[in-house]
Amino acid sequence: MHRIVKQRSRKAGLPPGTPVHIGERRSETTHIRLMHYTAAQVTERETANVDECAVLRGAGVSWVHVTGVHDVALLSQLGGCFGLHPLVLEDIANTDQRPKLEDYGDYVYIVLRLLHDGAEGYAAAATEQVSLILGRDFVLSFEEAEPTAFDAVRERLRTNRGKIREQGADHLAYSLLDAVVDNYFVVLERLGERLEQLYDEVGSRPSPRTPTLLHALRRELVLLRRAVWPLREVLGSLERGSTALVAAETRVYLRDVYDHTVHAIETLESFRDMVAGIHDIHLMGLSNRLNEIMKVLAIIATIFMPLSFLAGVYGMNFRHMPELDWPWAYPAVLGVMLAVGGGMLYYFKKKKWF
Repeated sequence: MHRIVKQRSRKAGLPPGTPVHIGERRSETTHIRLMHYTAAQVTERETANVDECAVLRGAGVSWVHVTGVHDVALLSQLGGCFGLHPLVLEDIANTDQRPKLEDYGDYVYIVLRLLHDGAEGYAAAATEQVSLILGRDFVLSFEEAEPTAFDAVRERLRTNRGKIREQGADHLAYSLLDAVVDNYFVVLERLGERLEQLYDEVGSRPSPRTPTLLHALRRELVLLRRAVWPLREVLGSLERGSTALVAAETRVYLRDVYDHTVHAIETLESFRDMVAGIHDIHLMGLSNRLNEIMKVLAIIATIFMPLSFLAGVYGMNFRHMPELDWPWAYPAVLGVMLAVGGGMLYYFKKKKWF
């Protein structure tokens, strides 16, 4: 995060709309996948030539998917091919955008965040920017790196499952949005398992790493919340018909994606409450253990206080002291000390202080 913020200084002094890649370079090369489909057939190929993107346009729907947004020259060529505004190209290259919707009349620009699950253990989830451009007969999608989140949508187009090939470009855009939102629940499920594991660990065998894990989870939840929460506004705007590029029957499907997004947000909020609860339980456990230790130490100190008094009295080097010449003085004093200590232990036990 700090590295991305520092990279924004590279834009200082540049004119608005100048595409400058900001963020981590996640892909070494840029890949362009082309799909053009009608209800009857699908044409698909991968190319490195931007000019081929315009060749496929015609009757039907064209889908151009770009993986790797660090090549700003390629983005500029693609923008010229589809008549994109320079500010759109700038936002595509700036990979720290928040989810948003911008209507340019002939097309709609949508930014959303794709969630990636962490590795095994307590590895944190990560986010990736996905940009979608919806036109009347085309959809452009941009991801930062492989693997793509849209393989299932591509397979549905190949096999003609459902009604996706019978609908327009707006239905394809909905399918891509739905794929991203569905992926949220994969990450949230894994995050929920980590929370349950940490909850059991705190309740049974807390370790010194617990505060570190809680801090990492809190930061991760803040990151995920920033990625998911603004998407509700984007989908709500599309579902309410803010653009003429989305048909009425597609808005019904968008309402379903909106509901899923709200569900994901509510899940994140419940996870935040769980982390706060785990933190309270951890602090309570530490406090209880400290209280137990202090109670044991207090009992020990209380028992030894009168014994120390007796030892101090008979440790004074006075010439004339009672029982100084008595042969049984030493065993008697030890017996009194044992009796006092045992009596105090019995009293504490009877009071159930330990």
